[in-house]
Amino acid sequence: MLEQVFDFSQGLGFDTVLLLVVLVALEAVLSADNAIALASISKTLDDGKLQRQALNIGLAIAFVFRIGLILTATWVIQFWQFELLGALYLLWLVFQYFTTSEDGEDEGFLHHHNTSLWQVIPAIAMTDLAFSLDSVTAAIGVSEKTWLVVTGATLGIITLRLMAGLFIRWLKEFTHLETAGYITVGLVGLKLLLRVIDHSLVPPEWMLVVAIVVLFTWGFSERTPIPETENVNLSNAIQPHPAESQREMEEARK
Repeated sequence: MLEQVFDFSQGLGFDTVLLLVVLVALEAVLSADNAIALASISKTLDDGKLQRQALNIGLAIAFVFRIGLILTATWVIQFWQFELLGALYLLWLVFQYFTTSEDGEDEGFLHHHNTSLWQVIPAIAMTDLAFSLDSVTAAIGVSEKTWLVVTGATLGIITLRLMAGLFIRWLKEFTHLETAGYITVGLVGLKLLLRVIDHSLVPPEWMLVVAIVVLFTWGFSERTPIPETENVNLSNAIQPHPAESQREMEEARK
């Protein structure tokens, strides 16, 4: 189907534009779990301004890494050690997430608040680099034009920055979203690991896309309930103060 669209577009001169749209869409779909991981890492900073700075600086460094990966892709894919390191890093993130208690008593990085800005920035850059080992390989499979892949990666990282900013807020609103995101991170890590072991074991790309859609549908299925203390504060804010109520009643008797 996609090949037929490209064949038809060649006569109209739209093949490059269509390829670019495909690359950006591919980046967006494959970046959903990446965005959640980056948002989860960023929210360990308690200040919103620091979270934005961490994402901006971290993704700027990540963009340089991506360009370097694209320019050396034909060399990098010859060494399975890179994909193994990327797989192990992503699986470590997942392991750390699921083994860290919600109260933050464990020493896991993902739930450890009050981390410094310069701890979070390299974590963001390294996480995106690990994901790029998968997305860049897929992008090169769509087009061999380096400038087109670089353009797609540029638009993709801008999309990733916007998505990560949204996910920081959504992680607080939806109960299962962070867990769904880290399950998909685990799927990407397993995919890279299977590629190292035996490329024939890697499932088709559409299966991963379907799994991401299903998991994110579940992730957005339930909103986080408002804590009881907030409800009490809200009711107190609505109800008049007892002294004011008594004063109004006395004035009404007069």
